[in-house]
Amino acid sequence: MLPLELRDVSFAINGRTLIDHVSVEIGAGPRTVILGPNGAGKSVLMRLCHGLLPASAGRIIWRGAGSADGSRQAMVFQRPVMLRRSALANVVYGLKLAGVSRAERELRAADVLDAVDLSAVSGRPARVLSGGEQQRLALARAWALNPEVLFLDEPTANLDPNATRDVESIINQICAGGTKIIMSTHNLGQARRLGDEILFLSHGRLVERSPVEQFFKQPASAEAAAFIRAELPWN
Repeated sequence: MLPLELRDVSFAINGRTLIDHVSVEIGAGPRTVILGPNGAGKSVLMRLCHGLLPASAGRIIWRGAGSADGSRQAMVFQRPVMLRRSALANVVYGLKLAGVSRAERELRAADVLDAVDLSAVSGRPARVLSGGEQQRLALARAWALNPEVLFLDEPTANLDPNATRDVESIINQICAGGTKIIMSTHNLGQARRLGDEILFLSHGRLVERSPVEQFFKQPASAEAAAFIRAELPWN
């Protein structure tokens, strides 16, 4: 599917511009972290790329096509939606929608739940799981589809440090399997741990793009430098 190219993309709603003339090309390989303060437009940009929102202006192009092939990409949200069924059935249902055969989807779901350490709770209702377990289940549900691209919208924003560590470990496993990771966060420590390149947004504009080490050691923009200086201890 990649590269993903955004050409002068803007998004506005109720007279307010949330994404302002963003142009960037995102290729395969390095983990791309969209970084910026709350309200910078990170989540909106992710939804535009994933196809959940239509751009108000500009074009979003996947490898020469006008739109993404939904069967080859997946997205995990900050607050995942759990179906009213077991953890295992949540994964199986996603595979069913993707057209995976009945025999294969049962096996694949069991394997991916084992990979995220949820086998022991596979029969429990997904909605009674802890926040960390639900986020791991959401990752498993997406991972089971073997997507070429996985969007992650602040996947640990509501989790404690232990649950965050578990989720980050799973993200690294998914990346190691060849899936392109594009994720948003406002957490500077997480961006350092998981990112290879940074896209820094501020007020809906793409202010800076650079390798992660360069971004933190020598940011090219005053806005990025100010954002880094304001890092909280728990970030």
